[in-house]
Amino acid sequence: MRDVCFELFNKFPAARWAPMLLRLIVGYGFVQHGVAKLLKGPDAFAAILQAIGVPGPHLMAWLTILTELFGGIAVFLGAFVTLVSLPMAAVLLVAIFTVHLPYGFSSIKLIAVTSAGARFGPVGYETNLLYLACLASLVLGGSGPLAIDGLIKKRTPRGGRSTPGSVSDDDGL
Repeated sequence: MRDVCFELFNKFPAARWAPMLLRLIVGYGFVQHGVAKLLKGPDAFAAILQAIGVPGPHLMAWLTILTELFGGIAVFLGAFVTLVSLPMAAVLLVAIFTVHLPYGFSSIKLIAVTSAGARFGPVGYETNLLYLACLASLVLGGSGPLAIDGLIKKRTPRGGRSTPGSVSDDDGL
């Protein structure tokens, strides 16, 4: 798979920047969700988790918030992407199976347009799948240019142990 990615990068030099764009939007999206939960209060999110039957809702609320914040920042910077993608994927999968699955695929369900504006129905799992696909692409294809993973790999001596998450063969910083 990585050979296919490198072949594409060689044929289309601008394509090497694609992973960076994925990192920026995925990282920013996760941070935004974590900040939103913090601003509403972790107890409010814990109440939602309790209502849907998640065990240890207060602990899980904090773990989710921290995963979204620190995982989002790490992906944004291209740092330890492989390592942080696992808990991030877990958050997405839990959200799919506990919240979004009953509402189908589409993330946009226009119910009506009124004088107050558009009204939308419950969100499906489409966006979660897009985030999962982006994380998988970053893990399989590397973090792209201007990534901390690339800088770490450059500083790792040949034949030495690599740092977890440093799968990028890119330029780094």
